[in-house]
Amino acid sequence: MTRLVLLGPPGAGKGTQAQRLSERLGVPAVSTGDIFRSNVAQGTELGREAQSYMEAGEYVPDSVTNRMVADRLTQADCSGGFLLDGYPRTAAQVVELDRVLAADGHRLDAVLELVVADTEEVVSRLRKRAVTEGRSDDTEDVIRRRLEVYAEQTAPLTDLYRERGLLVQVDGTGDVDEVTSRILTALDERTA
Repeated sequence: MTRLVLLGPPGAGKGTQAQRLSERLGVPAVSTGDIFRSNVAQGTELGREAQSYMEAGEYVPDSVTNRMVADRLTQADCSGGFLLDGYPRTAAQVVELDRVLAADGHRLDAVLELVVADTEEVVSRLRKRAVTEGRSDDTEDVIRRRLEVYAEQTAPLTDLYRERGLLVQVDGTGDVDEVTSRILTALDERTA
């Protein structure tokens, strides 16, 4: 499996697991959050546009995000596959991703959802990350808003991908190594 999407609420551990899976599967982890933050730090036009949305806990508009991801997937390191972390987040982005992949004769192999049922655990994780990584956009109000936006706009994608037979759900709580093991087992079972 080389073309994967990683879903889950903010704080579910997607970034950590994306890096681990990237190394294990030999494909790049493509994180929209990292790309946005890089553009903000560099003061690019995209970064300035994205920053105002990120600081409010809102999603960056599809028009900006779609262009950025489509460009990233054309880079040479993605030719053998990728792991998308943070994209797609809306039904419109699913349509755009389908279009981009089909243009190159590809499709997704699986959509992995990290499930974390305890909202307070997620908020706690994100508050700790804000301190350790110096993320000014991770205030408690913004975190709670991002969780609301996820529930409204992204959580429904699980039903769409379940209907397509692509969804693999894994418990995202517990020790990082345990979660990685669960993910790899679930992906192995899918290909068996």
